[in-house]
Amino acid sequence: MKNIGLGCTDFTIAVYIQNIPNMPEYQQLAGVSSLVSSEIEAINSACGNGWRKVFNVYAKLLYALDQKHFNYSTFASSWQSYRDRILLQHNSHTALLFSTPKIDENNKTLHIICGKTYAKHMLDSGQLVANLVWLDNEFAIDKSKNLIVCPYFDYRQLSNIKIEKLACLLKDLKT
Repeated sequence: MKNIGLGCTDFTIAVYIQNIPNMPEYQQLAGVSSLVSSEIEAINSACGNGWRKVFNVYAKLLYALDQKHFNYSTFASSWQSYRDRILLQHNSHTALLFSTPKIDENNKTLHIICGKTYAKHMLDSGQLVANLVWLDNEFAIDKSKNLIVCPYFDYRQLSNIKIEKLACLLKDLKT
């Protein structure tokens, strides 16, 4: 199976989400499609606040990552600018995927599954094979696969404190 979603085909961070923007152009994706400038705002306008939160949390997370190991925050003066000018665009090395994770243990890609329920569904159905260690009720990790399960990308579920925790977990995987 191919990766299906939005972003850079040469991604180093992949976020997996169960939902797809409810817009005709995204319903028949056959691969990973890079966004263009202002496309995130178009999705937000057409699909509502839920998608705004997903993109905002994704950008905040990338911007919160340790600059010694990740360079995302060096490309923009703020997470908002990063979201609007770089996130999920060509050469961003980021992806938002609607397909099941395809994890090559020799690959250095960091994989993040949004939502415990989504992760458990994929595990129970055999779409995902992982040895998750639950760190608490919301975060799980499989270090051998560079895989983290975290709360859904929403302010209530993945608050700023939890974004910092996720950033620390990603740093630990990277080092």
